[in-house]
Amino acid sequence: MTTLTRQDLNFGQVVADVLCEFLEVAVHLILYVREVYPVGIFQKRKKYNVPVQMSCHPELNQYIQDTLHCVKPLLEKWGFLSLQNDVEKVVVVILDKEHRPVEKFVFEITQPPLLSISSDSLLSHVEQLLRAFILKISVCDAVLDHNPPGCTFTVLVHTREAATRNMEKIQVIKDFPWILADEQDVHMHDPRLIPLKTMTSDILKMQLYVEERAHKGS
Repeated sequence: MTTLTRQDLNFGQVVADVLCEFLEVAVHLILYVREVYPVGIFQKRKKYNVPVQMSCHPELNQYIQDTLHCVKPLLEKWGFLSLQNDVEKVVVVILDKEHRPVEKFVFEITQPPLLSISSDSLLSHVEQLLRAFILKISVCDAVLDHNPPGCTFTVLVHTREAATRNMEKIQVIKDFPWILADEQDVHMHDPRLIPLKTMTSDILKMQLYVEERAHKGS
């Protein structure tokens, strides 16, 4: 059995806060860049010292916040001990009118083998690295095909099996439960893989790539 100290838990909470804030900004920016919603519902703001587009639609914002609020307990196990993080991937899936995925923005998140002790300067360095991801998302249109009209989106979380078994215990929002994803939300036949960005730091390793369906109009 592994015993966590209060220091470990506090560190995990800080990392989870940083990651959830980043993922919230990233989801908004993906929805803007890929034109899932009209540009009129977005406003320019500054995050990580770069301009980003964030939705000002209350229901959409609440859905994104609730989703990441539910992910956060899975991320808080980050610590100095040899723990496996429960979250393997967070995936923003863009779906066509038939609810079939046309592209997936995949954030692979892993913990370095030897996790260094945290400091304000180290977290600041991580935020600088996350800025590079935001900049990559901002220009990803250049390497992706246009999506068909009328798209929607969903967020999938890939977890370790042990975490899946314990999901009921960490339902932090009772009317916002996790459910197993439908196969049609997950499966994409022979997708094209487009790497966007990889980062490695003393706190985390993260890779962002896009899986794009061939012949999006069909």
